[in-house]
Amino acid sequence: MSNEIGTTMYSWICDLFPICRSLTGDGNRETLDYLNKILNGQLNVYEVPTGYQAFDWTVPKEWKIRNAWIKNESGEKIVDFAVNNLHLVGYSTPVDTKITLEELQQHLYSLPDQPNAIPYITSYYKERWGFCVTENFRQTLTDGKYHCFIDSELFDGSLTYADLIIQGKTEEEIFLSTYFCHPSMANNELPGPAVTTALIQWLMEEKRRYTYRIIFVPETIGSLIYLSKNLEIMKQRTKAGFVITCVGDNRTYSLLRSRLGNTLADKAALAILKEYNNKDNETTWTEYSFLSRGSDERQYGAPGIDLPVVSLMRTKYGEFPEYHTSLDNLELVTEEGLLGAYNVIKKTITALEKNQTYQVQCLGEPQLGKRGLYPTISTKKSGHEVRDMMNFIAYCDGKHDMFDIQDKIQISIDDLFSTAEKLEKTGLIKAI
Repeated sequence: MSNEIGTTMYSWICDLFPICRSLTGDGNRETLDYLNKILNGQLNVYEVPTGYQAFDWTVPKEWKIRNAWIKNESGEKIVDFAVNNLHLVGYSTPVDTKITLEELQQHLYSLPDQPNAIPYITSYYKERWGFCVTENFRQTLTDGKYHCFIDSELFDGSLTYADLIIQGKTEEEIFLSTYFCHPSMANNELPGPAVTTALIQWLMEEKRRYTYRIIFVPETIGSLIYLSKNLEIMKQRTKAGFVITCVGDNRTYSLLRSRLGNTLADKAALAILKEYNNKDNETTWTEYSFLSRGSDERQYGAPGIDLPVVSLMRTKYGEFPEYHTSLDNLELVTEEGLLGAYNVIKKTITALEKNQTYQVQCLGEPQLGKRGLYPTISTKKSGHEVRDMMNFIAYCDGKHDMFDIQDKIQISIDDLFSTAEKLEKTGLIKAI
């Protein structure tokens, strides 16, 4: 069944990959419609008008793009938005003009260091137009006239986002945030929404202690809009939160810590990732401080917002060479990578659901034998189990939660929860 989840998520990504998304527009609506059908219409979809003020930011005009190309003097299309939507600078204004090569060069973007890649370029807040090409292609251009055509509109419209509240036993919330605002780049754009959608399906089938607030937003402006409308209740209720982005490749895992680095989200994610080592016991994950931020954790951790949010990723954005280029394609994302990210986040959520702070119910060292907790035959394995049990009890002082204890006594999270269950059944410890 687990492998099927990876295959299913990859199929969603393949369906969504060709759609041209941006901060606003029909591509975003089409993407949310697709995900909402998977979720049987459970997403709440919102439209926020151009000009809406979200703290220090303003919702821009809506952008509609229908077609764009460059033709040479022979009338041949040499650059075509229909072939790859990265060929157009995002939010390009309409144009229909014939210009010289020298003039055209002022509107072309390429990457000399990655000559086979089309760069991802946008201009959301200053009106301009342009095309993106590979450096190798750019070097083939010769003097002559070029016909540049962009059929686009910028108009007072709206920005689209969605959320879903999954009610649990308590009003305390776990927050999941993912974004959709990029054209055809695979790992940077689509694994976040795909993995989040699969997690929603799983959460719907589980008995939940926490309530889950889950959002799909355009990056930066979308998270600011959501905070501007929901900050008060989120500050009251959010226990831990996770930005889910760049979770499709199969190279590593990454954790970007909260601003102060000591929230429940930090502890939970770290507890799970510590167990992800390879067969040679080498670390297969990378930790980043808040100083390396670059996605929506910037907003959730900003002073005055101060939500307990970290980012969980495979290879971190900006750290893989294909980032923000056409090389970030469907070959970079794998079913195994998606499944790994899904399992890490699922296990982190499960750990949060099980997390407790315990108080031991006797003074001094407890007598394990009379409670049936001491092995009647002594082996190396049983010795380790007794040691772990006694170490666990040593920190059941009503001040340390299970992530604190796991960090101190260094046992697996599964063994930790198993130990707690045994001890709680005997009445030796009690959740407070």
